[in-house]
Amino acid sequence: MVRSDARENRARILVAAREAFTENSGASMNQVAQRAGVGAGTLYRNFPTREALVLAVYQDEVARLTGSVSDLLAELPPLEALRCWTLELVEAMRQKHGLGDALGAGAHQAMADQSRGPVIAALTRLLDAGKADGVIREDADPGDFLQFTGALWRAESGPGDRAPRMLALILDGLRPRA
Repeated sequence: MVRSDARENRARILVAAREAFTENSGASMNQVAQRAGVGAGTLYRNFPTREALVLAVYQDEVARLTGSVSDLLAELPPLEALRCWTLELVEAMRQKHGLGDALGAGAHQAMADQSRGPVIAALTRLLDAGKADGVIREDADPGDFLQFTGALWRAESGPGDRAPRMLALILDGLRPRA
């Protein structure tokens, strides 16, 4: 069993690393440790390499995102839950782009391989809820939807963020045919 202070240190390191790598993909391990308020030994005990830390940050974000589906479906109609979740996914992918600058090609593939299954499972739940409510067409496929969202995180962000408009077009395409 992991001690509570060790869990708290690990969580603080992940938060600090996410912030540091998002601001500057070249942030050092020492900068992350300082930001988290832990010593270098604690950081390296948890994450022996920079790549391990970046991958853990990404895995933590995927787990948070995929874990939010139940709450969204409990609070919102399925199509709105899908819209909100997809916008969160877009933001996570934009941040991942910054994290990805800190990794080599092999780690990029590892991130994609580790996240695809949980993301597809989350999308399946969201699409199935919409199909059950009759607001999403029966042939909607989570893999196809994920492919479309790849264009969203590459869209212009900031004041003229195009992702919400583009997502509205994608969601319109999910509606059942008359």
